[in-house]
Formats: sequence, C-alpha cells, structure tokens
Amino acid sequence: MSLYKKRHFLLVGFMSGLLIFALLLSAIVGGNSALDMNSRFDRYVEELFRQEVSANTITLHYTVKDPESYGIQNPPVSCGYAGTDSALICASAENALASLHQFKRNKLSDYNKLTYDILEHSYTSSLEMGPYLLYEEPLTPLTGTQAQLPILLSEYRFYNTDDIDTYLKLLTTIPDYFQSILTFEKAKSNAGLFMASYVADDIITECQTFATMKNNYLYATFDSKIDALNLPAATSEDYKKQNRDAVLNYVLPAYTSLSDGLQNLRDTGNNKRGLCYLPDGKKYYELSVKGQTGSARTIPQLQKLAQRQIQSDLLTMQKLLNNSSFHKNSEAHSGSVLGTTPGAASDLFKGHGTEFSSDDPVNILNTLQDKISGSFPEPPKVSFEIKYVQEAMEEYLSPAFYMIPPIDNSGENVIYINPGHISDDLTLFTTLAHEGYPGHLYQTVYYSATKHPPIRDLLSFGGYTEGWATYCEMLSYYYSPLSHDMATLLQHNASVILGLYALADMGIHYDGWTLAETVAFFRTYGITNEKTIEDIFDLIVADPGNYLKYYIGYVEFLELKKLAIKTWGDDFTQNQFHQCILDTGPAPFEILQKQIKNAY
Repeated sequence: MSLYKKRHFLLVGFMSGLLIFALLLSAIVGGNSALDMNSRFDRYVEELFRQEVSANTITLHYTVKDPESYGIQNPPVSCGYAGTDSALICASAENALASLHQFKRNKLSDYNKLTYDILEHSYTSSLEMGPYLLYEEPLTPLTGTQAQLPILLSEYRFYNTDDIDTYLKLLTTIPDYFQSILTFEKAKSNAGLFMASYVADDIITECQTFATMKNNYLYATFDSKIDALNLPAATSEDYKKQNRDAVLNYVLPAYTSLSDGLQNLRDTGNNKRGLCYLPDGKKYYELSVKGQTGSARTIPQLQKLAQRQIQSDLLTMQKLLNNSSFHKNSEAHSGSVLGTTPGAASDLFKGHGTEFSSDDPVNILNTLQDKISGSFPEPPKVSFEIKYVQEAMEEYLSPAFYMIPPIDNSGENVIYINPGHISDDLTLFTTLAHEGYPGHLYQTVYYSATKHPPIRDLLSFGGYTEGWATYCEMLSYYYSPLSHDMATLLQHNASVILGLYALADMGIHYDGWTLAETVAFFRTYGITNEKTIEDIFDLIVADPGNYLKYYIGYVEFLELKKLAIKTWGDDFTQNQFHQCILDTGPAPFEILQKQIKNAY
C-alpha cells in the first residue's frame, strides 16, 4: 500500500472527497476569451491547492517541503478534526460544483479540461457521499488512523528547526484530534452505525499496545533525526527532552483515551455483518465502491467482471496443470496453488517456498528497475530507503507500504517492510514490485516529473493507485527467476485469490452473505480452513471495499489495455500504453478510457 493510503492515507479529517470546502473566487467572474478563461482557471486551481493543502499540518508537510514557494505562510498547526455535520459537507460540495461550473469547459485547453473533469468527479462524489458521513470509519484494522499516525509521525522530516518546532506543537494537538474521532464514533453509535464489537476489540488492543510499548519508537526516530541535523549539543538535548515529554504527556494518553472511549462504546454496535444490513447501507456501499475504485460499473457489473477474470485465470492454470511436462519441473511448488496451501494467509501475501539468489530488498528493487526497461517509460533517478516495521507493531500494520514524498522533494523515497507478513523470497519480490518498481514508487516519481497542477496530487483515486500497483505486482512474476510456466501459474493463482476476496467483499456487503455463506463460497474454490475464512470475513466487515481498490483497479487496467490494443492497432506497445496511463495520472477509469481513445 501507499501512505496515500494504503497502499492513499486518510488521517486528518475524513470524508468521501478531499475537496470539502468551496472557494468562490472573485477571479472566476468576468472574461470570456479562451485565454482569459484558462488563466483564471489556473489561478483557481492554484488557490484551491493552497487552501486544501493547508487544512492540516500532516497533509501540508507530506505534500510540500517548502510551503512558502507555493504562497503558503504561517499555516495553523493542527491534525484536523473529524466533523459530523453531513449537511455542511453537502453544502460545501454544492458550492464547489457551482464555482467550478462558472468556467466554460469548452473554452479550456485540453490540459485544463482534464483537471476540470477530475475536479468535477471529485466534487460530485463528495456531494453523493455527504449524506452518508456517519457510515465512514476512520478506525479500521491495518489502514486506520490509529495504525497510520505513528508511522507518519516517525517519518515526519525535519528540514530545519522550524519543522521541529511545528512537529512538537503538532504532538500537543493529538488529544483534541482523537477526541474529535471519539465524538464522531459516539455520533455513529447514536445513529446505530457503530462498528462490530470484535472490530472494536481489535482497535482497542492496538491502541493499548502502542500506549504501553516499551521504548516507543517515537523516541528513537526523533532522536536520530535530531542527531542528523548536527545541532549544538544543548539544543539537541533540549529538543529530545521536549519530544519525550510531548509523547509521554500527549500522544500516549491520547491513545489510552481513545481505547477507553471505544471500550465504552464497544457494545453499542448492532451489526456484525455487511453494510447491507444497515439502513441505506446497500446504497452507501455502492457509492463507496464507486469512489474507492474509480469504476463507473454497478456492483452486479463488477461481480460479473470479477467472475469473468477468475474463470479466465482458472482456465489458464488448469491448462498448465494438465501439462505433464510442467509437472516434471514443478514438484517443489505442488503445494503453493489455490486451495492446496493449509491456512492460506488472509492478507493476500502468499508463501510459495521459492528461494531466490538474493533476498536483499535493495538488490531486488535494482533488478526490477532493469527488468522493466523498454516496457515502461524511463523513470526519474531517485534514491530510496528500506525500513522495517517495529516488531511490536507488526500485527497491526500492512505487509508493506510506500511513504509518498512531498511533490517538491520526490527524490527521497521510503518503503516499509513488515517482516511479520513477508513469508518468503517470492513474496518479498512481488511486494517490492507493488511498493517500488514499477508500482507505487515508480508511479509517484514519474507523475511528479510531469506537468500538472499541484491540486491533482491531493486527489485520491484508490482504484488507480492500488490497481496500478497490483497490475505491476502481477507482472513482476514474469520478472522473477521463476520459469515462465511457473510464473504463469503463480501469477494467475494470486489473481484468483485476490478476485475471491473481491467477490467476498461484494457478497458480504451487497448481497448480505453470512459467515456460513462465506465459508461455503471459499470451499467451492478448495479453500477450507474455517479459521482463515473467518479472519477474512472479519477483515472485510471492518473495512468495506478495501480489497476492491486492488482487484477491481487491477482488472480495470487489464480492460484498459484491451481497449488500447483495439483502438491503437499496430501503434500499440507496452511502453506507449503505460506512458498514457502514467501521464494522465490519478483519475477515475472513465476518464482514463477517454485518454486511451484520444491518444491516437
């Protein structure tokens, strides 16, 4: 995942769209020429970026290294807050659409039309989702605020002493931020929408674990960053003491208070199954999936799309497994395909028992960069660092994630690996393809080097970002040392398993599958470990639509490739296809389809 998120990140305030406050600019009034319309639109998106990126300190710091170069001075220090006023969101979205529609689209350049269309899509999504604000959930396993905030704090870069002062002040605002989340959770509880008790138990345990951790890593990471600045000894020690005091007196108590507050609400959750069992839950799920995936297809259409891809994958696998020559060379992998691995993991990162010549992440990333040459556009030259999740937090964090750098400092990149979820060399290889090359890191630094308005960097399209990374992860099997046949088998196997998760997500939240029905579904495909299936069920209930970003996004990219082959004919190349997608940048798939059709 990427800490956009995962693999887009939602920490400071949460709504169905990023652009929640309308800005009616005087600059949009008057003027009819195309040139004037474009210049006014440029000013509009520039001011919009300054407004939105300044909404909270974490978003600002992780988006730009030098705020003053973007005209941002003395922004308030805050984590943001979790609001509960859905009417305000709807009104803001309506005003945002009204301000956008004052620009005549047909007078904009193609460059600005793309931004216009993407903003319109985002505003419309916010408007549609506004009435369902209390259905949103900031506290989810693996990807929720409680899990991501410590990582974002530990990776908060200090470019100068002003950054240190801002960071230390930011720590003091965390109790108020967490209190706003508790207020939000209480509003969910009063509306009959609070999380299931077993999900609350997991979040409570995670908060308690972090709050009571010995030698909390927020101390060590801060100290190492201070040491790197080579400040006077007395100044360094003073900063370190301020940090220890702030973590001890603000951060850890905030986690304890959040845990206690959730404990008080624990038994108020009435629904332990899918969203469709909540009032209007089915409608909310439809809108949420549309927003998360960027796909305009209905849920039944997505189910058919997934079923068709699964059947295609299974047919390919069956042909290989029926090939006697394949069996002679694959005994070592006989237990690694769908339905034959006891207790298959519920986080999609499967063990295959393959031993590679190198398990060093840096070597693997360098190998992947070499392998993609010719099939992908040349990426900018950047540095990257591999870090590892602290052992005490392995259970609560994703298998891996990429830290998205500021748009004006994309040369420095960090990938975190969670050893507790990486079972073997092949898993590490494909995971690094997902997070690194040609996945998130490559995708991010490539787009950073293109010409686009900064507001585009604030808009989250999970289906694009996670779908691309999953598409690249699937391609990486063929970049590995495996034989082509074995790579084909394992790649399609991984695709099927992820597809089953996606179908289960839609089955549970849209069709209302019970745990027993979910068990029966997986048994149909030879997966019989009931404890594993129960874990999958619980994870899907807690985080609706999460797996669809990965799988539906991935399959939509396969559909885009089919469209490009059909539309471009002899002009189609892998490199050209990838360049078209990457040059467009994060967007819903209906816009990507138009880009494909208009490319030649």
